[in-house]
Amino acid sequence: MKDQRPRIALFADSFAEVNGAAMTCRRLVDYARERDLPMLCIFGARETKVWDDGSVRMMSLKRSALSISLDEGLAFDPLFNRHLPRVIDAFEAFKPNLIHITGLNDVSIVGSYLAWKESIPMIGSWHTNLHEFASRRVARSLRWLPGDIPRRISKAAEEIILDGAMLYYKMPRIILSPNLELVEMIGRRTKRDSRLMGRGVDCVLFDPAKRDVDDGKLRIGFVGRLRPEKNPRVLVDVERQLIEAGVENYEFLIVGEGTDRPWLEQNLRRSVFTGFLTGEPLATAYANMDIFVFPSETDAYGNVAQEANASGVPAIVSPKGGPKAIIEDGVSGFVAHSESEYGEKVLELMVAPKKLGEMKSAARKRALTRSWSAVFDGVFDAYRDALDRERKSGPE
Repeated sequence: MKDQRPRIALFADSFAEVNGAAMTCRRLVDYARERDLPMLCIFGARETKVWDDGSVRMMSLKRSALSISLDEGLAFDPLFNRHLPRVIDAFEAFKPNLIHITGLNDVSIVGSYLAWKESIPMIGSWHTNLHEFASRRVARSLRWLPGDIPRRISKAAEEIILDGAMLYYKMPRIILSPNLELVEMIGRRTKRDSRLMGRGVDCVLFDPAKRDVDDGKLRIGFVGRLRPEKNPRVLVDVERQLIEAGVENYEFLIVGEGTDRPWLEQNLRRSVFTGFLTGEPLATAYANMDIFVFPSETDAYGNVAQEANASGVPAIVSPKGGPKAIIEDGVSGFVAHSESEYGEKVLELMVAPKKLGEMKSAARKRALTRSWSAVFDGVFDAYRDALDRERKSGPE
């Protein structure tokens, strides 16, 4: 009998970088390999090579010198299509029956083209609110303009980019998104089957037991890109409130890189900047935090807030985007409904050590319920559903 298992060609726009989308794609590949499920993983990197890792065939494709930087380590290569013959050869050898694209960047564009050319059903996952990222950066770059002009231009850019993204996401049969607001919006605008694909967390790697400081300082943490879309300048306002309240025994522990780092280093009085961290050093940094402040309003999910929770650190997050669904407001963290509330909630926990301890325990307990296996069980259910539809109705 013909093998009816999903044979997935995963086109990962972000894979080797340090961000939530890349981490999720790597975890998906791990899931497939650990269960001996066939997968071809194609991604952009610094070199071109192909190798087998158990049931997974890995294919990294070098981006050209003309690549346009999008973020720390991530770029768009306008010449990426030069790899098309190599990808077609890989397709002929692997024989995928389903394509999974992960965004609007160079790698997924190749995947979308091949889905059309080879009449292979396609699933799409949404990882990044690109329209909101672009809007924040446009507004910051135009802040020298008078009055309301920067906001109006950035809002127009956001709508144009979102309209284009919705057009693109009409191609997949099923679309997977990391929070329910996105599931509803994408389903409504694309008229496609739109489903939730949450995020798990590694509660073995991220563990409060990895704390290695005991100097009595209360550490306020942030992990992420130090760029406008993550809103890290709110941390300076938090410190201002601490200083006005007469608090001295604190320190900001900031993990990440980006264009806002020099400004933050200049304007935060008591802070440690580690740059990018991964693995055990990152786990130790989380465990050394007492309160996690994540003011991003553009995150589709917010993996870092969940990693903080797994490390026993309550998170204070924005009411916009995905992070608010990670925490239980008032139990394992807080939702700050204004910029001033971040500092207010930090102060509230600093003067109530018993409450802070209870929140730390609740954060860890909540994170223990978030399994990567359950997340990817749902993804493979979507793969099978897409293949069933293909067998019953044929190509769309």
